[in-house]
Amino acid sequence: MARTSRRDASAPEPVALATPVEKICYLIVKAREFDAKVDVVEPDPGSNPTDDSDRGVLEDYPDDPTYQELVAALDLLNDDERVEVLAMTWLGRGDFEAKEWAAALAQARSVHDLHETGYLAGTPLLGDYLEEALSLLGHSCEDIDREHL
Repeated sequence: MARTSRRDASAPEPVALATPVEKICYLIVKAREFDAKVDVVEPDPGSNPTDDSDRGVLEDYPDDPTYQELVAALDLLNDDERVEVLAMTWLGRGDFEAKEWAAALAQARSVHDLHETGYLAGTPLLGDYLEEALSLLGHSCEDIDREHL
């Protein structure tokens, strides 16, 4: 059965991306999980999660895999995908407009190096920026979410 698009007629025509939208949506989820972390209040509470109202899940303990999962997802991107995610971060943050997408990509290519993973993982609101960029480029995670429900 053919899937019908729910794209708004006023929405921009989707820009072709080198990075699969599924990967970007996964990065959005991982970045938001990491952004939700807060400093540890009690390093060794010695109680169970129920007694603590499950607050510990939001605390950023050293052995918490959330950061490592985000870094691993970024490290798995090939060079073209990493450049694109960097450009999307800037686009979503407002450093570029959608009509300047080619310029954002060119700028990202010019600074592309091995430090991007740390830069991207350390960018507050990375998930929000990527989601905004997807929208500006005519894409959405909604179809991906629907497929996985």
